[in-house]
Amino acid sequence: MRRFQHYIDGEFSDGEASSPSIDPASGAIWAEMPEAREGDVDRAVNAADRALYDGPWPKLTATQRGKLLYKLADLVAANAQVLAELETRDTGKIIRETSAQIAYVAEYYRYYAGIADKIEGAYLPIDKPDMDVWLRREPIGVVAMVVPWNSQLFLSAVKIGPALAAGCTMVVKASEDGPAPLLEFARLVHEAGFPAGVVNIITGFGASCGAALGRHPKVAHVAFTGGPETARHVVRNSAENLASTSLELGGKSPFIVFADADLESAANAQVAGIFAATGQSCVAGSRLIVERSIKDQFVALLRDKAEAIRIGAPLDMATEVGPLATKRQQDNIGALVAKSIESGARLVTGGRKIDGDGYYFPPTILDCDDVASPSLIEEFFGPVLSVVSFETEAEALRLANDTRYGLASGVFTQNLTRAHRLMKGLRAGIVWINTYRVVSPIAPFGGFGRSGHGREGGMAAALDYTRTKTIWLRTSDDPIPDPFVMR
Repeated sequence: MRRFQHYIDGEFSDGEASSPSIDPASGAIWAEMPEAREGDVDRAVNAADRALYDGPWPKLTATQRGKLLYKLADLVAANAQVLAELETRDTGKIIRETSAQIAYVAEYYRYYAGIADKIEGAYLPIDKPDMDVWLRREPIGVVAMVVPWNSQLFLSAVKIGPALAAGCTMVVKASEDGPAPLLEFARLVHEAGFPAGVVNIITGFGASCGAALGRHPKVAHVAFTGGPETARHVVRNSAENLASTSLELGGKSPFIVFADADLESAANAQVAGIFAATGQSCVAGSRLIVERSIKDQFVALLRDKAEAIRIGAPLDMATEVGPLATKRQQDNIGALVAKSIESGARLVTGGRKIDGDGYYFPPTILDCDDVASPSLIEEFFGPVLSVVSFETEAEALRLANDTRYGLASGVFTQNLTRAHRLMKGLRAGIVWINTYRVVSPIAPFGGFGRSGHGREGGMAAALDYTRTKTIWLRTSDDPIPDPFVMR
């Protein structure tokens, strides 16, 4: 059985406790993971705090930080297959996706390597003739990063990359559900040559590890990806240290299809949006809103595609849908599907967990027209699509915005002016038009409402890890006038 360790202050070490990790494809224990508790958290944060102010890290130029990031990017690319296999083994995400995604993660580190020496200050044309005033951008401080198990190397790169470019130090908490790839990634950080304490990677449970990390007095910012309920705890914890927060949360994203759309292309995008990654994606297009005149045709097309999906072992490159990450998730999805059917939703395909080893659940479609189904409201985080239809563009927009979330959205139409109207009207941080589930390090990623706040990706993310310092220089040699009058 493989045994993993934490990475704290440039060294690999065991946690205060340990816990088993389950292979979702078999339900069997395959590895032993360290479990950080308050003492480990304190060691990691103190290491990050020392590295922020002392030692080689604060003395590096921005260009030198960028070169370290370039080296890390090359190591990620060279080790992408090893990391992919670990992610697949520990989370059940299919190797077909992890291989491609992790290879692309290297581009995020390259992007932020290039940004490191492009973070600029400013000279202010101040309204006082005997003053020169500048703004400097400096690292915000020690950052606590809380990363979920799904797409964890991508979801950590969009935090680690910009934070390192800005000069921050950090403690990264990998999810207790499948931390193996991030703990292995720590070896690449070490090999790249980052000074001890700059990047610390731990794992543990929310109550004993995550809470201690989020409220630690030396943490200046908390970057969190996960569910809204846990985010509420993160925000409450931040009241203890007054840390700023960025929250990338869940979604119940609308996928709107008009009658004039290329239906084959839209169907493939819908499959990608809800069944790829076994639906375990924060941007999953889980609400299909389709024009009524083509609803039956389009749902039949989707049903055929869903039933043709190859379900199997996640390490098999031919597999298209693998297991869910945990038994807990499998049970939750099954219960919510059953509750939705009881409320009147009509089952088109799927709907029941697959018997046998592992946490498998088939691609599922629920017809929810004229039904107040829980499936239209609650986030499944699984391969379940809820379908409703519309008659007019205004109705489509109303249905799309009828959610507490606001992360992603998709629109399929050949009508350019309609696309522009919907682009403006959709209350979501991401609008994909005639495509879906596309990302780039250049493009900011984040949502509105219950989907959180802050952005990951692009220059904006790097600036979020800085704070401005205002510098005043008096240029006059004359004595300072009346000290009792504010200038």
